[in-house]
Amino acid sequence: MSLFAQTLKQMEDASNLLGLTNDAQRILEYPERILQVSIPVRMDNGEIKVFEGYRVQHSTIRGPAKGGVRFSPQVDIDEVKALAAWMSIKCAVVNIPLGGGKGGVAVNTRDLSNRELERLSRGYIRAIAPIVGPKKDVPAPDMYTNPQIMAWFADEFSMLQGHNTLGVVTGKPIEVGGSAGRGAATAQGGVYVLDKYIKETKGNPKTAIVQGFGNAGYHVARMLHEKGIKVIAVSDSTGGIFDEKGIDPYAVHTSKVAHGSVQDLPNVKKIRNDDLLALPCDVLFLAAKENEIHKDNARSVQAKIIVELANGPITPEGDKILAQAGTVVIPDILANAGGVTVSYFELIQNEMNFYWSEEEVQERLKVIMEKALDEVLDTQRRCYSYSELDNTGEYIKHAKQPDMCHRITLRQSAFIRALQRIETSMKLRGKI
Repeated sequence: MSLFAQTLKQMEDASNLLGLTNDAQRILEYPERILQVSIPVRMDNGEIKVFEGYRVQHSTIRGPAKGGVRFSPQVDIDEVKALAAWMSIKCAVVNIPLGGGKGGVAVNTRDLSNRELERLSRGYIRAIAPIVGPKKDVPAPDMYTNPQIMAWFADEFSMLQGHNTLGVVTGKPIEVGGSAGRGAATAQGGVYVLDKYIKETKGNPKTAIVQGFGNAGYHVARMLHEKGIKVIAVSDSTGGIFDEKGIDPYAVHTSKVAHGSVQDLPNVKKIRNDDLLALPCDVLFLAAKENEIHKDNARSVQAKIIVELANGPITPEGDKILAQAGTVVIPDILANAGGVTVSYFELIQNEMNFYWSEEEVQERLKVIMEKALDEVLDTQRRCYSYSELDNTGEYIKHAKQPDMCHRITLRQSAFIRALQRIETSMKLRGKI
């Protein structure tokens, strides 16, 4: 099953529980706009290479499209469509007035010089310029893109417009209109959600594992370490490391910057990624890439709670196995929404030309993330109560499959909450 087909299946499952109208379902099955572009770049040796890029706008019913741009050899249209649809859902889960978009270029950035990377970045934003802008579609960083690339995007777009239009992208350096707190926002949002969930369930996690030691993975490991939760294993694309006594994320980060791999840290045990996922722990953060836990390895997972900082790190088959085992999964569309939320803050600040302190950003982010979790848990509780013949379950009282409600997961609950908001917007705007 393709990644986009998986996304549609997740929406269909939640739609059946919610009783979403057929018209709304049909609209959400198709992105509003798909743009495919060719980007010719003159390389340092004088040769012209042409790179293929995409921008997909899934839904703008609740506001301008919002979503990152990834530069990766694996980028294809199916992946970009799936990620754009997830962004529509994610923005609705945390109730920010944005829709879903995503972009990408099929390229291995390690093969490019810095000058070639700049030419590619400027070429991409020129190619998609007709359909983006602060009130249309606002890109952001994603896999293998960063604040510097966003600065090039903003500069090139501003030159095309003839005036500064910094709000065309978010995730920029603070010096050119970026927001305080944006760099660690994905990790911080995930930690706020975890903290709130632990408080609600009266848990007390002592050990954690972080799969994926990029930007989000490093920051979440650092935050857990500072909170006194022992990080016993981390990994990156080269492999993992384990120490039951705990690993210092600062030391790992320093070593990786110097040598290129977490496995270069001395005095720790080197492990494979599959071994890392199977280690017993209280909390497992998935901060790498799609489809990391699937039907072939899900039964070996021993974590009590999984927090998805990556997009789609668990396949639908893996999700079912984890649910049957009683493993709590805090889904990506909620757990990693801190990034898009602070991007929303950055867009607001750009439009006002007035900027908030990091303390103000964190305070606002915490309120939104905690409220979103409360609403998802409330939807789950109402579904449980409805399955016990309590007719106060307003979110699912018209469900097509009310007998399924007793098995609702946090992912289904988050989808239900988001789809309800999207459908309401469609009705009020006269689209259905």
